[in-house]
Amino acid sequence: MNSRRLRRMVIIAMLGSVATILMQFNFPLPALPGFLKFDFGEIPAVLAIMTMGPMAGITVELIKNILHWFLSGSPTGVPVGEIANFTTGLLFILPIYFIFNKFRTTKGLATGLFAGTVAMAVGMSALNYLVFLPMYTYFLNMPATTGDALYKMIVLGILPFNIVKGIIMMVLSIALFSKMKNWIEQQRVKLMPE
Repeated sequence: MNSRRLRRMVIIAMLGSVATILMQFNFPLPALPGFLKFDFGEIPAVLAIMTMGPMAGITVELIKNILHWFLSGSPTGVPVGEIANFTTGLLFILPIYFIFNKFRTTKGLATGLFAGTVAMAVGMSALNYLVFLPMYTYFLNMPATTGDALYKMIVLGILPFNIVKGIIMMVLSIALFSKMKNWIEQQRVKLMPE
């Protein structure tokens, strides 16, 4: 195994572990449903895609959610929350990569973060409506939320939660990039797959 590949694997594992720790310190946002928990676990995945590409970011998201499930368990017995969090992470980081990879500037990153926020907010609203909320109610053996109650939960809870989450991640990612731009570019040269 060449040293570049080994170094990538070690850094991805470390970023995945940091993301897991950050995910453990989740908390609800005021005025939004309590079951929606905010965490800073996407930041290491954003760092991974900026330095090593999309597969690194996806792997960080996967490690984070698998470890979180093992550490915290799931009230449903099935990792519905972790699957939703993994999907959220992908919807957020992949647009960042595709835009930032073409325009490696603060403006390019901001545009990617904005696109990631929109993709995450819209995508998770649809997926919660169609997949994740029905999965939760099914596995918890609860009556399904339907009609106006489901619509309000999506429009007044899930959509604003993901917009706020995206904005916070945008501010933090841009601040991180502005402080670490040279280091990120150096690591990209050293770590990006050949």
